[in-house]
Amino acid sequence: MSKIVACIDGSPAALAVCDAAAWAQQQLSAPLQLLHVLEKTDYPSESDMSGNIGLGTREHLLEELAELDNQRSRLMLEQGRFMLQEAQKQIEARGVASEQIDRLQRHDNLVDSLQENQADIRLLIMGRQGEAHARAANAVGSHLENVTRTLQQPILMALDGFSAPKRFLIAYDGSATANKALNMVAQSPLLKGVPCHLVMAGKRVERQREQLANAEKMLQGNGFDVTTATLEQEEVRPALLNYIKENEIELMVMGAWGHSRIRQLLVGSMTNWMLHNSPVPLLLLR
Repeated sequence: MSKIVACIDGSPAALAVCDAAAWAQQQLSAPLQLLHVLEKTDYPSESDMSGNIGLGTREHLLEELAELDNQRSRLMLEQGRFMLQEAQKQIEARGVASEQIDRLQRHDNLVDSLQENQADIRLLIMGRQGEAHARAANAVGSHLENVTRTLQQPILMALDGFSAPKRFLIAYDGSATANKALNMVAQSPLLKGVPCHLVMAGKRVERQREQLANAEKMLQGNGFDVTTATLEQEEVRPALLNYIKENEIELMVMGAWGHSRIRQLLVGSMTNWMLHNSPVPLLLLR
C-alpha cells in the first residue's frame, strides 16, 4: 500500500511537518513513514584523511582525527533517531495510532533516497526550509526545490502553524498540468469536505471561462463545494496572494513545473515563485 512520507530534520519546520503528517494520515487513512536522511555530503560515513598528512604529521594524530569524525557521525545518527522518536510522539498526540507509523533513518542523499522509493509514496511532506535555511526569510531549502523537480508524486510544503485547512484554493489556468492536478484533487480523499476556491488569473482569463465552468462542474460532481473566481489583473502572482488573504485561504493547490525549462528561463516559474512566497501551505501535483 502506498504511504505518506514525512521528512524530519532538526529545523523548526519539523513541527509543521508533524502536524501536516497527522492531518494527511487521518484524511487518507494511509500508513505514515517518518524519514530522516543523514546526508553523505555533510556527514560522510567514512573519511579518507590521507590527503591531510603533511610533513611532520604523526600517525596517532591522524587516528585521533578519524576517531573524532566517527564519533561525530555516530552522534548525528543518534540525534536523528531521537528526532524521529519525538516526531512520532507529536503525531500520536494528534490522534494517529502508533501502528500506523514507522520510522526510517538513512545515510544517503535525500533526493536519491526518495527517487529510489517514489513508487511507494502517496504523498510527501516537507518543510519550506531545512536546517541550513531555518533562519532565512522566504528561503527555500535546496532539497525542497530539487525534490519538487525530481519526484512525480504529490508534495505538500508545510509551513509553521499548520492546521487542518478550512478552505483551499486551486490555481487553475486550463493547461494540461492544471487539469491533471484538478483530477487528482477530485479523486483523492485528502481534501474531501473542504470548501474549494477555483481561481483563474490573468489578463486573458475571459477566453477561458468555459474551461473554468467545466472544471467547476467536474469538482461539484465529485462532491466538492466550489466557489469560482476570475482575477483579470495582468500580474497573476500578487493577484493570487491578495485573493488568499482576502478569502482566508489556508492551503493552495497547483500543478507543478508545467512549462518547459526554456519557458521557465524566459518568463520565470510560477512553481518556484510560490515555493518562496506562498503565505499558506502548498500542495504541488505533477
